[in-house]
Amino acid sequence: MTIRLGLVGVGKIAHDQHIPAIKASPDYELVCTASRQGSVEGIPAYTSIEAMLDGEQVDAVALCQPPHVRYDAAKLAIEAGKHVFLEKPPGTTQAEVVALADLARERGVTLFASWHSRYGAAMDAARDWLAATTVHGIQAVWKEDVRVWHPGQEWLWEQGALGVFDPGINALSVLTALLPRPFFLRDAVLEYPANRHAPIAADLTYTDATGLPIGATFDFRQPGPHNWDVHAQTEAGTMLLAKGGNELWIDGELKTTEPEAEYRGLYARFAGLIRDGGAVDADTVPLAHVADAFMKGRRVTVEDFHY
Repeated sequence: MTIRLGLVGVGKIAHDQHIPAIKASPDYELVCTASRQGSVEGIPAYTSIEAMLDGEQVDAVALCQPPHVRYDAAKLAIEAGKHVFLEKPPGTTQAEVVALADLARERGVTLFASWHSRYGAAMDAARDWLAATTVHGIQAVWKEDVRVWHPGQEWLWEQGALGVFDPGINALSVLTALLPRPFFLRDAVLEYPANRHAPIAADLTYTDATGLPIGATFDFRQPGPHNWDVHAQTEAGTMLLAKGGNELWIDGELKTTEPEAEYRGLYARFAGLIRDGGAVDADTVPLAHVADAFMKGRRVTVEDFHY
């Protein structure tokens, strides 16, 4: 069965990742889009999800709009009997994602929270390598230039938005997938531009029940190439999981050469959940870690930020 898919929110992430993955998959037919500005050539385009659902026959929708509008769109689609793919982060609060998951189960449709970095080409190898040794410490470093990766996206800085945690939550999704035990926040420092309502940088200190040192550093002010890396010090040597989970290095030697295919993996997973009769995969643990950082973090004011 080919899954008739509607894509909601046709911006940078949709063009960079979703549309190529959908077109490359034998599981889907992209039948329509809904977006205030973007469109896909040759595909019927609507300006709202309401109009799209009224005008087209779709089995599923992929939601790629900013997270603060995703709950209403997802609820509408689920109530219409559609399977729903949520771009990360799946929402602005953990509670709203849990509510959507409960509604999806009630209606018998799939809800998929797509933590794309967990589908990095080196993730399985990194998890297996860490499981076979003793880990002494692990640190995620996610630094990028917000002007390059989120050009002009003012919604990132609004009250209730994630700021640097929009990419940083990818690091948290990786750490929660790699480590065998839950971990929790000990300390956090969040840097807020004086003219913004969301942080531009964060330094986070975690541990688990064994006392393992776990850290995460996020920054939107990285000049030049980005860093999306996890460093681990272990009994067996040093591990670097680089490029957002797509390269594994052990003691400076590259161990994986698989091409990046995160979104192909996500869409394969979504199709599998649908064919399993509407299974739900909506992990909210990375979002809970972000909420903890906002609740416990010490706020530091830094210089204004402007695009």
